[in-house]
Amino acid sequence: MPAEQNLTWSEFTAVQMHVGTVIAVHPFPEARNPSYQLRIDFGPLGIRKSSAQITVLYEPEDLVGRQVIAVLNFPPKQIANMMSECLVLGAVEDKVVTLLRPDTPVADGTRIG
Repeated sequence: MPAEQNLTWSEFTAVQMHVGTVIAVHPFPEARNPSYQLRIDFGPLGIRKSSAQITVLYEPEDLVGRQVIAVLNFPPKQIANMMSECLVLGAVEDKVVTLLRPDTPVADGTRIG
């Protein structure tokens, strides 16, 4: 990676990644790409909404209760008729997203660092 693309430590620590638990999942037919609307509980940091293109590997009933990792300090983004309040993280391979999550349960709101 060229030096001009390297992050400083302070830039990395500015990204607020936290663990949350999915509490609700709804189909999101208004989105441009197949997606779900998620409601995620981040404990003391509150409940946030997100749009996630994860319909290939996940069914709604498999997501409720699952812990995920998301970035909380991006500005809200309009996705179709919904305001997304966080970015759920996943590994993307051939446009298929595999969600990131902790190996063992941790408290909602736990910071990733």
